[in-house]
Amino acid sequence: MRTLIFLLRKEFLQIFRNKLILRMIFVMPVMQLIVLPFAANYEMKNILLSVVDNDHSEYSRKLINEFTSSGYFILSDVSPSYEKALKVIEDDKADLIVEIPRGFERDLVRDNQTKVMISANAINGQTSGLAVSYSNTIIKEFNNRIRAEWIQQPRLNPLPVVEITSNNWFNPKMNYKYFIVPGVLALLVTLIGFILTSLNIVKEKETGTIEQLNVSPIKKYQFILGKLIPFWILGMFVLILGFLISFIVYGIFPEGNFLIGFLFAGIYLIAILGFGLLTSTFAETQQQAMFIAYFFMMIFVLLGGLFAPIENMPDWAKYLTYINPVSYIIEVMRMLVLKGSGFTDLLKHFGIILLFAVVFNGLAIFNYKKTT
Repeated sequence: MRTLIFLLRKEFLQIFRNKLILRMIFVMPVMQLIVLPFAANYEMKNILLSVVDNDHSEYSRKLINEFTSSGYFILSDVSPSYEKALKVIEDDKADLIVEIPRGFERDLVRDNQTKVMISANAINGQTSGLAVSYSNTIIKEFNNRIRAEWIQQPRLNPLPVVEITSNNWFNPKMNYKYFIVPGVLALLVTLIGFILTSLNIVKEKETGTIEQLNVSPIKKYQFILGKLIPFWILGMFVLILGFLISFIVYGIFPEGNFLIGFLFAGIYLIAILGFGLLTSTFAETQQQAMFIAYFFMMIFVLLGGLFAPIENMPDWAKYLTYINPVSYIIEVMRMLVLKGSGFTDLLKHFGIILLFAVVFNGLAIFNYKKTT
């Protein structure tokens, strides 16, 4: 026990003597939690719209007003021809072209049908897909509004009418920050736990102090615990700080139990710290450790469900998410913050992350070669 206390004291002294690490631990997560949810936003607004109105009629003006008043489009250009509008798209001054043909109002009144052409800049497939989807919805609503003006409903409608109402559970206002902030918080805890521990043992190798530890009577598990516990405490502190920032900046207060969240995060940190220490035992230099950590962090983030839903991934990618610990903490954070899930709802996640903790730390202890 005294040996472990000595190791912990040594690790904390090393951490607090390094001013850069302190800034990384306390300042960077705060800044990232404030900035990232505003940057990582999939709510498409301010789409630049170019209009080619060949009809110049009352109905064509109404259709254009439907676009500009929707809150999603900004009228950035009115071109006399489609070729001029296409040049605006090529100059990146517009994202979407709506061309209203000549005779738009006449055909709508006389034949009860007409056509509108929508052309989107598809360099960014997601942006263009959402822009076209918004346009289709706006045109559909415009069509329904015109039909309602023309059709005189009788006092007693002989046809059955189905009224549809919607209710958004867990995120009633569809605020994207409520969805992204728990995921970013989980990612920051992972960064603190994984990156710093990946460099820890390697730093001892480079400075030469690992030889002094190797010839000491310190057991392998004591050495790993001495490396793990300080960053576990710092990771839990970052989690508390993150919850405070989420409440102060975004007004997000978890629906679930705080203690369940901290219990899961504590086990998760043990797992991810063990994985960081495992990579550190393989690397010989800090540069090697950084490359290994960067490689795994990219995979963890892209396959974690933070930016892209796991359900939309191909089957082979879905199978990889099963062995990705980051996907579990992101899902648990969202379930706790948005749904208010209880302990029984998270039993599967607890079991899997506990298995990760045992395997990663067991491999780290086994792979650490203590030679004299």
